[in-house]
Amino acid sequence: MDHIASELAAELVDKLRQTPPQSRFIVGVAGSPAAGKSSFCHRLLRNINTLLAQDVDASSLAPATEGDSAILVGLDGWHLTRAELSLFPDAKLAHERRGIHWTFDGKGYVAFVQALRLPLSSPASPSDLRVVTAPAFSHALKDPTPDAITVYPHHRLVIIEGLYTFLSIPPWTEASALLDERWFLHVDETEACRRLVKRHVETGICPDEGAARLRAEGNDLPNGRFITENMMQPTKFIESVEDVVIAHELDP
Repeated sequence: MDHIASELAAELVDKLRQTPPQSRFIVGVAGSPAAGKSSFCHRLLRNINTLLAQDVDASSLAPATEGDSAILVGLDGWHLTRAELSLFPDAKLAHERRGIHWTFDGKGYVAFVQALRLPLSSPASPSDLRVVTAPAFSHALKDPTPDAITVYPHHRLVIIEGLYTFLSIPPWTEASALLDERWFLHVDETEACRRLVKRHVETGICPDEGAARLRAEGNDLPNGRFITENMMQPTKFIESVEDVVIAHELDP
């Protein structure tokens, strides 16, 4: 996936150059479980920031002293906590289906994207620069950590990665419509199942391949079908090609 990430990074840098200086360029990257979204987006991010650091025009995109101009935010930060899932009418089902769209804080995600769309500074006070925060998912705690990610004004290119970044159902559609780009990382369902079974066993989520397959077929793959049936029209389809990094990518 390296060459794909490199080519698309150059494409995004070009689009950032055409973005008004008081605005951000926001990209949502979605895909089925095991499509390799996280590892792909980390590669994309590294390529973007490398290009911007080398660009003679980078000073017009973000102050060089501020650090990287692009930032990656994972949708996993908007998982509902285990305590919140326990308050559902059917708590057992909520915990079993953790990862489906209704176990996320969709309204919180919408508010985050809306905040990103505001001008980088207040028109009434140009020196008043807006900072936006986002939660992140802690694999150690198995729960999100509030305000773990800070999006500063110099982060003018924001990549948001996750299963439901551009769903076409409420409340998600409010955020989906605000994205500049909607990229869908596609993987064949048979290949996705193979990757999931391998991953669930290797990471200890499941004790054996039989249990891993039940988990993949009962939760992960249905979530993937739901995404493809209920997403806003992507602006780009990307075919997922497995490599060593994607093979070891973790999901919460």
